[in-house]
Amino acid sequence: MSETKIVTLEELRANNTKDKLYVLIHQKVYDVTKFLDEHPGGDEVILAEACQDATEAFEDVGHSDEARELLPGMLVGEFEKGSDLTLKTGAQAAQAARVAAAAQQTSNVMYYAPLGLLGAWFAYRYFTTGSL
Repeated sequence: MSETKIVTLEELRANNTKDKLYVLIHQKVYDVTKFLDEHPGGDEVILAEACQDATEAFEDVGHSDEARELLPGMLVGEFEKGSDLTLKTGAQAAQAARVAAAAQQTSNVMYYAPLGLLGAWFAYRYFTTGSL
């Protein structure tokens, strides 16, 4: 039986680039580097939570069961007990909120733009030929 690796605060904070990125969720540290390009919300959302406790952000989004099933494959280890992990400052929380809002806005544009173009095509076709 293998021992669970203990990840220190220093190790968590040292892995904060797109080349090596750790996040903390429910007192477990995950290496999300390979998932950055695949994340549906974009890499900015994950980068905004790097090197800190991302549990609240992870739960607020309401990730699917499929997303939660990916976590064990990215597990680095348990976060050290008694670590003085500082909570987000007001500026960091505001930045995270702006990033989340931008990701949501981009998602909405990607949904409504094709619908608008399709509607415009049908309107053009109707007014130029008199039929759909």
